[in-house]
Amino acid sequence: MDVNILASSGSFSAKNNAVVPSTIVRRTANFHPSVWGDHFLAYTSSDLLRADDDTEGKCQLLKEEVKKMLLAATDKPQKLLNLISDIQLLGVAYHFEAEIDAALQHVNATFHEYVASKKDHDLHFVSLCFRLLRQDGHHVSSDVFCKFKDNDGKFKECLTKDVRGMLSLFEATHLRVHGEDILEEALAFTTSQLHHLKSHLQNHPLAAHVTHALKMPIRKGLTRLEARRYISIYHEHDSHDKVLLEFAKLDFNKLQKVHQGELSYITRWWKDLNFAEKLSFARDRMVECYFWTLGVYFEPQYLLARRLMTKTISMLSIIDDIYDAFGTFEELVIFTDAIERWDISALDQLPVYMRLCYQALLDVYTEMEEEMARAGRPLYRVHYAKYELKRLVKAYFEEAKWLHKGYIPTMEEHMEVALVSAGYMMISTTSFVGMTDLATKEAFEWVSNDPLIVRASSVINRLTDDIVGHEIEQERGHVASGVECYMKQHGVPKEDVYAEFQKQIVNAWKDMNQECLRPTAVAMPLLTRVFNLARVINLLYDDFDGYSNSKTRTKDLITSVLIDPVPI
Repeated sequence: MDVNILASSGSFSAKNNAVVPSTIVRRTANFHPSVWGDHFLAYTSSDLLRADDDTEGKCQLLKEEVKKMLLAATDKPQKLLNLISDIQLLGVAYHFEAEIDAALQHVNATFHEYVASKKDHDLHFVSLCFRLLRQDGHHVSSDVFCKFKDNDGKFKECLTKDVRGMLSLFEATHLRVHGEDILEEALAFTTSQLHHLKSHLQNHPLAAHVTHALKMPIRKGLTRLEARRYISIYHEHDSHDKVLLEFAKLDFNKLQKVHQGELSYITRWWKDLNFAEKLSFARDRMVECYFWTLGVYFEPQYLLARRLMTKTISMLSIIDDIYDAFGTFEELVIFTDAIERWDISALDQLPVYMRLCYQALLDVYTEMEEEMARAGRPLYRVHYAKYELKRLVKAYFEEAKWLHKGYIPTMEEHMEVALVSAGYMMISTTSFVGMTDLATKEAFEWVSNDPLIVRASSVINRLTDDIVGHEIEQERGHVASGVECYMKQHGVPKEDVYAEFQKQIVNAWKDMNQECLRPTAVAMPLLTRVFNLARVINLLYDDFDGYSNSKTRTKDLITSVLIDPVPI
């Protein structure tokens, strides 16, 4: 990212009829423009709707066939587990939640009996069973893997010849919680062996799976992206089911059209705001915000939730850039006060560019209230969301004060504010607003009190962002990130900080796994939204900031999910 210090904001101000002194010095970054243009405006044609009608009947028939397959495999554990795994990886498990839950309840009841009957060569099935049950919230013991160790307490050397078993064990280790030493050992063992095997697999049917798993294990992958990938290689499995594959392809494309239609609507809203021109200092990333939201919930019943959350995140991105990359400290003082007051009359005190953002922000939350009233849902949902937004903006302002004073806080001071300014506490609450009746008053009370899973997701967000973005941010004059705070406090090089942050990120994943085990504090569909937020940041901020710099890898990911249909 290039750095651009504006010695004068006169040209910007004239463009927006703003009265801003030309001597104001502003920090800003040359974010690249949106790579999408008007592309998604085209996805509202009647042809797409007719195509949906044409495939609906066939999808329903195939769905019933898959349901019969699940029921028929009830008394065949190995077949059942493989089928459930394939259904999940192909992205169609949301159609069979009741059936899968009932099947796994039964497997859980007989888990120890089932595992006890397995021999050393059944590493795949024991690992798969463990992973599926843990994913479903069952607190099965990791001691089941003791049988795969030798007399010296090490995993048996013969296991290295079982690629499928090693891969399944590797995937199972990502469901570990604190204190599970055997899974830590299993992770180190399988990671080392799979990296070694990778160069020798070449024509092995599991070669692509191994390479991908080492980069993106199932536990951390986004459902739609993983489904797209798995659909493309599932037919290569000797045991693949043609009915299931056809259903997955049709369902993926059908759901893709639903998402295209949603994105078309949101694109029109965004273009009407015309922020790309009027607030040209900010990131124009509405499509990326929708993709972010899609990672949180892709299922058709969450259409309203996606629309509200995408608009909220898009506004949050603009506000973030006002605080980080354009607003002067004096302007940020009045902007923070305006958001705290939440009053249209505050517009008069704001610079013109801030008025545009403030008005749009009020409109988004007014829309939330109207949608809640229309759906017969309580308005307290919006009150909680608004409270979290105000708390987030206060955190932004606290960091602005640190920058204004040239203050580098201790790591403890930094994290107290930075976990809020990372945005995931606010977004977690907002993700509940458009959901079903599972989002009760108690659920909003829970999520707004920073429970462990929300803090863990926020830790992953904050530290991952700090690792990949701190050097570029410091070049343009940004408040000290966690990396700078830790380096100054402990007198260590950045590489040591990265290593420490990675440890904390690993521990945060364990915290989230723990919070998803039954009995859970709130319904699992609500926990899933928070967990999915961590998955998104893990993907988009892998090695670099794929949100701000979305021209390459992120563009390809979005294209695979929202533009290119699966070949039938």
